[in-house]
Amino acid sequence: MMKLAVDMRMSGKSGIGSYFDSLFPFFKENFEVIEINPEIEPFSVKEILSFPKEELSKINACDAYYTPYCNIPGGIKVPVFSTIHDIVFLDIALAGFIGTKARKWFYNRACRKSNLIFTVSEFSKERIFHHLTCKKPVVVTYNASPAQYTGAVEKKDSFDSLNLLYVGNIKKHKGLHILLEAFKKILTTEPNAKLTIVGNAKNFRTGDDTITKEIDSFGESVNFTGFISNEELNTAYHNASLLVQPSFYEGFGMPPLEALNCGTNVVLSDIPVFKEIYKDFPVTFFECGNSEDLAEKILLASKKERPENLPQIYSFERTFNIIKNTILGNCAK
Repeated sequence: MMKLAVDMRMSGKSGIGSYFDSLFPFFKENFEVIEINPEIEPFSVKEILSFPKEELSKINACDAYYTPYCNIPGGIKVPVFSTIHDIVFLDIALAGFIGTKARKWFYNRACRKSNLIFTVSEFSKERIFHHLTCKKPVVVTYNASPAQYTGAVEKKDSFDSLNLLYVGNIKKHKGLHILLEAFKKILTTEPNAKLTIVGNAKNFRTGDDTITKEIDSFGESVNFTGFISNEELNTAYHNASLLVQPSFYEGFGMPPLEALNCGTNVVLSDIPVFKEIYKDFPVTFFECGNSEDLAEKILLASKKERPENLPQIYSFERTFNIIKNTILGNCAK
């Protein structure tokens, strides 16, 4: 059995951590996994220049190294397989000039150091080649919905009032300000409507506090939960009339798929990656950035029957098999 060193540092975290934790059981079944989990921050100088020797020895005694992100420690001598989920920082100005340059350097370093790159959509693959000096193959391994987000919790058949759910952060590319504008319009005809915003508070960083003040201005109509557990999020999906995902940019976008698997309808922006990922699903698209169209589509979608018999397009087992076969085939050359 192939011996594979696996970077565990993203495990237990939201986003990429959820992606990795769903894949990891398959790694354990199919490889002799050596877990790499030093207390060193990803994308740090220490990671590149002074990664612990005992950890490097474990890695270099393996046949290959896999990371679910694009951070790669210095000193690795075996084949490396890394993952670039998206390059939003290069497509949208989120980090300032120096921050953007630093991220581009790390992305390009991953391309240089890796035997190949995994990513989660054809959209992200196209953007990688657009922005980066990447001469390595890029293999698409679509994301999927974690097993805990299912129809196991009883879904309400009807709602006393419109109960909207947003899952994400409040960085500008997530489009929460567009949803708040639309929600303000909805309250004029649906005064009892509620909006629940779910996300980790420490990741809710923008350049100012304008968006948080706007959230507060709605009073009890808007509830910001902060971070909640997977079990609580599963319940939130089931208790929502609709999930609304108004993003301007995503690499894949997991919450719509999670909500659909919980029997909850979805309204989402018509950005290219959502058109790619959700074109075969019973979702409602609205014109990205148009709050009036979003308000109209929310009211229309709230009358739809709940989604059932979803197309079985994405699964972590299928995604893992692509990763496994790619690693085995590349190392056999």
